[in-house]
Amino acid sequence: MASTRLFVNDTLGSGIELQLGREQAHYLGRVLRLRDGDLLTVFNGDDGEFDARVASLGKNIATVVVDAPVETATESALKIHLVQGISRGERMDFVVQKATELGVKRITPVFTEYGLVKLDQARAAKRNDHWQSVAISACEQSGRIRPPLIDAPVDLNSWLGEGAKETDSDLILHPGASTPLSSIAAPVTKVCLLIGPEGGFSDKEYEDADIAGFAAVSLGPRILRTETAALTAIAVAQSCWGDLRDK
Repeated sequence: MASTRLFVNDTLGSGIELQLGREQAHYLGRVLRLRDGDLLTVFNGDDGEFDARVASLGKNIATVVVDAPVETATESALKIHLVQGISRGERMDFVVQKATELGVKRITPVFTEYGLVKLDQARAAKRNDHWQSVAISACEQSGRIRPPLIDAPVDLNSWLGEGAKETDSDLILHPGASTPLSSIAAPVTKVCLLIGPEGGFSDKEYEDADIAGFAAVSLGPRILRTETAALTAIAVAQSCWGDLRDK
């Protein structure tokens, strides 16, 4: 399989010619230094992954010919929904990137009482587009074929108030919890992990999460940074119930 992977927004099928715009043409030609005839794989999140080859490569446009489909097994059967208190700058980018690599299916960024990030509607939409780009790049690197759904940022209390989340296990990380995450019974298919921002959750938010049916769990005796907590929780979940566990 070709080592270069590219996410595209077009429908895929054998024999289709893709016309790529300036940004992707620059990426293939200037960054990856591909040439006419070089091989790559393409995916779009819906149609699977396909072998492809560069037919022509210019400064502002590139043509890629799609060949045969490629069998992949990189999507986890465990559906993990990460509800993440929004953290500042690169910390949130890091969580989105690594959560994507670890197989998370959905990410909901939430505003919390102690969160330091405040976004108006326009900036929130712009940040959401940025996070989606981070996730797509992580898919290209990690071999995934379906980028996670990234919801628009929302207030935590509004999200909790929406009711049933269609998951088997709803879990909130709490440094003082007596129940380890690893001891939770295996979900059938879906688990929701609720992670606080840099300042953690308030007592009221823990109470609201409890009322909404979230069980408090811990990751051990130490207090972890928000980005460390999120990725550790995902890794534990995948190790216990997902595609990182021993077969």
